[in-house]
Amino acid sequence: MELSPGQKRAVFAAIVLVLVALGFWLVAGKVAGSHASSSPTATPTPAVTATAPAATVTATPSSATVSPVATGNVNIYSWLPFTQQGLTAAAAVTVRFCSAYNTFSYTENASQYVASMNGMITPQLATSLKTVYATPGVAALRRDEKQVSTGSATIDSLRAYGANSLTFVVTGGQHLVSSKGTSNGTTQYAITVTGSGSSWQVNDIELASAGNT
Repeated sequence: MELSPGQKRAVFAAIVLVLVALGFWLVAGKVAGSHASSSPTATPTPAVTATAPAATVTATPSSATVSPVATGNVNIYSWLPFTQQGLTAAAAVTVRFCSAYNTFSYTENASQYVASMNGMITPQLATSLKTVYATPGVAALRRDEKQVSTGSATIDSLRAYGANSLTFVVTGGQHLVSSKGTSNGTTQYAITVTGSGSSWQVNDIELASAGNT
């Protein structure tokens, strides 16, 4: 349909208004962009870097009862020169020996004292313990004060091991009754046992601070 001259002018005016509005919008957008680019630079937020804490290894004291140790399906005893049962047996002998070592009476002679450890110690250690127990000054003090001692023991850790030997760090307790009264004390020892399987004997005892390997 042919537009009349008046209609053509109205359409032209509408197009001009639209173009003017569009131009204003574009100009305003550019001005806003230039203002944003000229604003002060924002200080960046420092990045936070997570630092993993250092691994800590904690030694867990051992006891005469040894629980199975395994990771997943891996049994670590397959890597060691002794079995779980062997370790348990060695620990049990160590505890019994240390308890007997600190158990004595002024009425006993050296042979009677060492007899309580029969089967738990080697002949060489038995000879050494008899000699120490019968030392004149020590024996005289024991008799004069009428000392009676009861021992106890707790395994603290496994210090060293080999194909046929294990060295435990053990805290030996002593409850001492004498003519001077009653006292309790503890001493830490390094006790070495030799053997294999379920058969172990103590062949050395020293103060833990002196070392025993």
